Amino acid sequence: MANEYENEILYHYTDFQALDGILRCAQLRVNNTLNMNDAAEMSHFMSRLCSAVTRKLEGEGREERAKQIRNLFREELKKEFYYSAYAACFSLRRDDAAQWERYANRGRGVCIAFRRGFLQKMVDGELTLQSVFYLNDMAEHSLVEVFYRLADEGRDLSGDNPEVKEAMNEAWSCSAAFKHPSFSSEEEVRLVVSPFTKGYFDVKPCYHVSQERIKKYYPLDLKSMCCRIGIGLEELISEIIIGPESTQSKSILQDYLQDNSMCDLAEKVSLSDCPLRKPPI
Repeated sequence: MANEYENEILYHYTDFQALDGILRCAQLRVNNTLNMNDAAEMSHFMSRLCSAVTRKLEGEGREERAKQIRNLFREELKKEFYYSAYAACFSLRRDDAAQWERYANRGRGVCIAFRRGFLQKMVDGELTLQSVFYLNDMAEHSLVEVFYRLADEGRDLSGDNPEVKEAMNEAWSCSAAFKHPSFSSEEEVRLVVSPFTKGYFDVKPCYHVSQERIKKYYPLDLKSMCCRIGIGLEELISEIIIGPESTQSKSILQDYLQDNSMCDLAEKVSLSDCPLRKPPI
């Protein structure tokens, strides 16, 4: 049976420094989600999940169990950084104005098109490729029933209970692929790793130091990941789009690719057609 994502393309909007890291260094960074523009979404997901569970319990007059659930989630939210996931973000939308503005240096960056079928084959063990889901009311989420059953069966609702801990790990993992419905037009897909859920993650964390702050990330070795499924990096990437506000010369970018032994990619460079509104002079 053919891979359902075989012909689907995922677009990664970024800047030219990141492009150099991905192509010349064959390194894809997964960044801490707390450093992203939607950093509050993990805690938002957990808070909404808590509210959905407690509403169900309170609707049955079980105020004490609802209170215990609230206390459980309150303590868990204090551990947000420990549970934080790391992700590389992609979109199903090609040459999209909002993506250029938000993630590609206000349109001055670049968009790298990845073949999803290959990415899907490359994820292994600690990595998952997750489609982001957009919800505000968690009432229908499957985890509501998981926590409701834990409360309904009268079990210990402390974080020391292995069943509660397992449910919380699953909840934090799900939160890494959650965003508020106002972001739904992005049609986002994330390459996610949640180190806290893994017994062994064989990638050493790194730190990027800028004038403003220090960011933690994990560098993924694209070369070895491609080798594992029998392809080259140039097969993984189907297109490179220069941003609509970029001053980058197409011919210079092609020279860069050719001089770095990526001649096939040089033929895949295009210019954005997106008519971003230019700021007033």
